[in-house]
Amino acid sequence: MVLGISPDTSPAQKKFQEKYDLPYSLLADSGKKVAVLFDVLKEKNMYGKKVMGIARTTFLIGPDGKIVHVFRNVKPEGHAEEVLAYAKEK
Repeated sequence: MVLGISPDTSPAQKKFQEKYDLPYSLLADSGKKVAVLFDVLKEKNMYGKKVMGIARTTFLIGPDGKIVHVFRNVKPEGHAEEVLAYAKEK
């Protein structure tokens, strides 16, 4: 199962999902509670200003619900293939 989560609102995510015809669910974390729990809310530098933002991260979770692997500082290009290759190894 694949899930995406971001601090966007549910309506914004629905629009994004429809625009890109994503075949998986997107979860809203507009209060950033999940981001804090998963330690992905980080200080970033944007145009010389320090802001808090989400560090793009992928969590591979096993059938038992435990985290198997964490991919940090994810770049979208080629990442799905990287995760699939890792999952096939395990």
